[in-house]
Amino acid sequence: MSGPAPSGYARYLTIRSGQYIEGIKLFVLDLDGTFYLGERILPGSLRFLERVRETSRRFVFFTNNSSRTPGMYIEKLGRMGVGIGREDIVTSGDVCIDYLNINYAGASVYVMGTEALRGAFADAGVRVMGAASSADGATPDVVVCAFDTELTYEKLERACTYIRKGAVFLATHEDINCPTEDGFIPDCGAMCAAIELSTGRKPKYLGKPHAETVEKIESLTGVGREGIAFIGDRLYTDVAAGVNNGATGILVLSGETKAEDVAASHIKPHAVFTGLGEIADFL
Repeated sequence: MSGPAPSGYARYLTIRSGQYIEGIKLFVLDLDGTFYLGERILPGSLRFLERVRETSRRFVFFTNNSSRTPGMYIEKLGRMGVGIGREDIVTSGDVCIDYLNINYAGASVYVMGTEALRGAFADAGVRVMGAASSADGATPDVVVCAFDTELTYEKLERACTYIRKGAVFLATHEDINCPTEDGFIPDCGAMCAAIELSTGRKPKYLGKPHAETVEKIESLTGVGREGIAFIGDRLYTDVAAGVNNGATGILVLSGETKAEDVAASHIKPHAVFTGLGEIADFL
């Protein structure tokens, strides 16, 4: 299909979507634009969690937003009245740490990210290049671009220089924009686009929708992908994580994606709902 969505298209998709819920054992929930927006929990989100628990299912939060650590997300959700443990939250930063430790163990890594993220990498055994090494002209083995809300021109310049000198180019995720209560702000994918234009090099992206994320969830929970549903407001990351990897991809229309976008997209969700509250009605 092409062009604008026909009237009632979103409702049609919702009605036919209930069949995809019954066999799901684990819901992998996005945060920004799906569960909350800024400091505001979206309508129906808490009721959804209640229904998941009442029906003996499980949920795990997964966010591509690598500007914060899992501990910071646990604290934020706690302020909102949602108590979770470390086993209930995964980020694209976690996936990147695993990838580095498996494929580049002992390598020096320049992290273009927040200080919190750099600390998390170091705590997990990644050999993070410090400011002193950068000043001495040392070249790292790997450059990781993340959602850097503390980005400076110097950090961007260093990343480009290291990549030109041959460093491996990785990115925690490919989201172009991050939703906020005031609109969208540039995310990791936009920062990578600047680096790519400058260097001519494309990164290997991790996080959603890539296979490493699904493998991480399977390893963490013990649930096979056939029983996992990825829920989110983005077709090209959240939904694609399920659709492209043998799991289920569910779109909610509470964030970035609108109903008419589904018709125009090559990524077709298995199910579409207005929000988490509507999914709860099918549980």
